[in-house]
Amino acid sequence: MADYIYLVQMDIPEELEADFNRIYDTQHIPNILNAPGVRSCTRYKLESADVPGVARYAAVYEVDGPDVPQSPGWVEKSDTGDWATVIRPHTSNRSHITYRRI
Repeated sequence: MADYIYLVQMDIPEELEADFNRIYDTQHIPNILNAPGVRSCTRYKLESADVPGVARYAAVYEVDGPDVPQSPGWVEKSDTGDWATVIRPHTSNRSHITYRRI
């Protein structure tokens, strides 16, 4: 188990949802898992929230340190495949949060 998680939340237009999920699962996650310091990734889709404006999708990455998501290895892998050109430009309501296990 890693000491840090990197939580990424975002929305995608409904008409791109199928491509978003396919590319995330078949390209983006396998690429990111090859970046140094990344241990795992688990994705979630929002079921309920007690505040407005919560993004519909979340990904929880277990990482070795808080600097991993900004590392050259992460950036390189994140920019590989269709994610950067086909999906990322259409995402909105994005947040990137790092937590340390206590």
